[in-house]
Amino acid sequence: MMMKKLSLFVFVLALSVSARAQDSRKTMNQLIEENMQFAAQQYKVLMQKVPPAVMPRSYDSSKGGLITSDTKWWCSGFYPGTLWMIYANTKDAAIKEEAEKRLAILEKEKHYTGNHDLGFMMFCSFGTAYDITKKPEYKDVIFIAASSLATRYRPSIHAIQSWDSGKNFNCPVIIDNMMNLELLEWVVKNGGDNRLHQIAVNHANSTLKNHFRPDYSSFHVLDYDLKSGTVARKITHQGYSNESAWSRGQAWGLYGYIVMYRFTKNKEYLTLANNIARFLINHPNLPVDKVPYWDFDAPDIPNAKRDASAASIMASALLELAQYSKGKEKKQYVNVAETMIRSLSSPAYRAPVGTNGGFLLKHSVGHLPGKSEIDVPLTYADYYFIEALARYKKWYL
Repeated sequence: MMMKKLSLFVFVLALSVSARAQDSRKTMNQLIEENMQFAAQQYKVLMQKVPPAVMPRSYDSSKGGLITSDTKWWCSGFYPGTLWMIYANTKDAAIKEEAEKRLAILEKEKHYTGNHDLGFMMFCSFGTAYDITKKPEYKDVIFIAASSLATRYRPSIHAIQSWDSGKNFNCPVIIDNMMNLELLEWVVKNGGDNRLHQIAVNHANSTLKNHFRPDYSSFHVLDYDLKSGTVARKITHQGYSNESAWSRGQAWGLYGYIVMYRFTKNKEYLTLANNIARFLINHPNLPVDKVPYWDFDAPDIPNAKRDASAASIMASALLELAQYSKGKEKKQYVNVAETMIRSLSSPAYRAPVGTNGGFLLKHSVGHLPGKSEIDVPLTYADYYFIEALARYKKWYL
């Protein structure tokens, strides 16, 4: 009799857990669909404000409203990429038309060799567009951009130089550069020169060896000596201090090594990604809503500025990392990413329709020590937020 009661209890419990899981999936599905419709509305507001020859960058009412950039700015690919992802989910013809217009003014940058950001500029835009449309002309642009990025590879340090040398740096390589390797690996996978794969792997290996601290946080900038091939300095240019964990930098590193594992299946990259994820998820200064402070070591926590862009990048990255994980670890990654998505979807971070200059998210931080883009919307916060929504819908609903 006791065993029957126990079996009945377990059965009822299982039904209850299943029902809650179904309710959660239903709720997330509704949240994602609502966010996509909101994004289409907001970007129709934004597109009316942006002059035809430039890209949106941010919005700051104290500085006159919309802030734009030329197409050489490292963020120039995020706006068209976000438009394409919104279109893929809404099939809104006006969004598609704007996306095509913005690709047209950006295409010339496929030849740009002024810094390492061709991945952000050309793959987040044309790569996203090709994934949705399969237009061969978009693929051609991606191939040329990859060749342009490869010109910045420096054999003596086995890495891609980020910024040009100047009075402050000899040969800087920043953690953000991990995000540009996807461009190279994608081209190789789609029939391009295998030399690009070797460049990507060499860069990932040098970064793995030199950028990370024992706790798996990373420096922002490594300044190399090109003659000796050694690291001259390790600094955190956009963070609180050289030894601090600048939040967006940690997110770039996490995302970058997940991408490299996707293409290479090198378990060393997956191990590092898991270790970075644990550092972030278990950090005592990660807030309950999982939207990080701009730096995990900011001295004014809990009053420090939050960075919605770091949360967006981390959420998208964790959802992919969960694809390569099992059991409790997989569940934890998805749960943390879901909390980030829910937080970013709340009024605390998501702008009301028609406000915020048309951008989706509030409260991002670009370069606080440089007094630039502090507590404002940013194009890449929107891009990775929409990507996280699309990934959750694709993989977990």
